[in-house]
Amino acid sequence: MTPSNYHTHTVYCDGRDTPEELILEAIKLGCPAIGFSGHSYTPFDTSYCMSVEKTGEYVAEVRRLGEKYKDKIKVLCGIEQDFFSPMPTDGYDYVIGAVHYIEKDGAYLPVDESKERQIADVKKYYGGDFYAYCADYYRLVARVYDKTKCKIVAHFDLVTKFNEDGSLFDVSDPRYIAAADAALEALLPCPVTFEINSGAIARGYRKTPYPEPRILDVLKKRGARIIKTSDCHDKRFLLLGL
Repeated sequence: MTPSNYHTHTVYCDGRDTPEELILEAIKLGCPAIGFSGHSYTPFDTSYCMSVEKTGEYVAEVRRLGEKYKDKIKVLCGIEQDFFSPMPTDGYDYVIGAVHYIEKDGAYLPVDESKERQIADVKKYYGGDFYAYCADYYRLVARVYDKTKCKIVAHFDLVTKFNEDGSLFDVSDPRYIAAADAALEALLPCPVTFEINSGAIARGYRKTPYPEPRILDVLKKRGARIIKTSDCHDKRFLLLGL
């Protein structure tokens, strides 16, 4: 059976395609369903997310298309709710909870913008200590369910986006493991699903999905609910890794 993708971005935020183009691609591929998950508004960084106005337009368009194509595919309207987003999440079919920033000394540090930005932020705000940086990231991840009431936890170890080669920090270091595992322990009792996310592969940042193998092994051993998503920003990769 052809899988479905529930982590999908459109032109309403930082995606390449319109909702209708993605629905038509999903129908062509034989998907039984598609779920949209636009990036929620973050007032301190509007470079990638939906504006307040666009959020309303996004919901209306996805609902309209869901009705239009209801005989061919199930269309769900979700939101990828950033930890620091002030937007309400009422009325969505589901919420994906995500941490894209660390708040430090009054600044919001994007963990997934670029390797260069990450290195510069760690040097400026953490004296070059990547493990302290990761610890702050995972302290936020630990609270993502409480903050967003999400059904799905997005890209659990997004902080490793530019570190697949281990050049920034060692994911086997006890300090890193302690930080990541503390977040896992906080989230595992929550009614959430963790995603295996192949989005960084499609965009050329990684060759492997989130989360890294050790974390995925912990999730499986602990009986966590797991879903595969492509974190699609381009219809050509709608089912990548699924």
